[in-house]
Amino acid sequence: MKRILGGFGTIAGATYPLKAIVVFWQNPRLWGYITIPILVNLVVAIALYTGLFLFGWEITSDIEVSVSSWLNQLISNLPSWLGVLEYGILVLIWLLRLLLTIILLIATGFILTQFGVLLGAPWYGQLSEELEKIRTGKVEIIEVSIVRDIGRAILYEVKKLVLTAIVGILLIIINLFPGIGTLVSGIGSFTLTAIIVCLDFLDSALERRRLKFRKKLAIVFSSLPASASFALVCLALISIPLINLFTIPLCVASGTLFVCDRVLPKLSSYGK
Repeated sequence: MKRILGGFGTIAGATYPLKAIVVFWQNPRLWGYITIPILVNLVVAIALYTGLFLFGWEITSDIEVSVSSWLNQLISNLPSWLGVLEYGILVLIWLLRLLLTIILLIATGFILTQFGVLLGAPWYGQLSEELEKIRTGKVEIIEVSIVRDIGRAILYEVKKLVLTAIVGILLIIINLFPGIGTLVSGIGSFTLTAIIVCLDFLDSALERRRLKFRKKLAIVFSSLPASASFALVCLALISIPLINLFTIPLCVASGTLFVCDRVLPKLSSYGK
């Protein structure tokens, strides 16, 4: 019954950032592990929001102007008694502006996460180890050489890029079909972004066990729907400018707690 009321883990997955805040509150020494990553995020954020974000904002403004012009021209060709549709056009333009802004914030936050997690990996790794000790009483680390460790990190990023490229090409092809194709492509792009975000925030705990990329993916899908709600909440948190300087470390911590609670007890069942 508890599982049913909790949406089979849906609600629980979304609460892990709150659980991480509680752990930080109870263990103030953990704040020392996120000071440098926050500074790293700040530097990366300044570069992204003054470059990529402003460039993206210009593009979204151009799209908005083009669509507005097309809609206004459409209205001008209608009978005068249909002039009331002008108010509908204003609503559509406002919704378009809102949608484009959200997409831009998500895209910028996603890119910030990729750089932030990669550059802050040494400190996030230590934070994850401490959290696992607190949560489970021990920490499992499969030691490898520094060369192999770097190689695994590079390979992980390459495999993410390959996954993104393959799925992205398929979504572009689907988008060629008007209407339903555009809808499916939009949903697919959002889902792919959520999967990558989930992988990144679970990776600190999973990489210590030197799991293969496909096993990490299997864990994400096997942990549904909890992993989905976790990813969506984290995606929302990292999309808020300035706030995401602090929520990226929070989501990394949340991912470790998620793994400790929902993955480690049944890790052997996820396959090789």
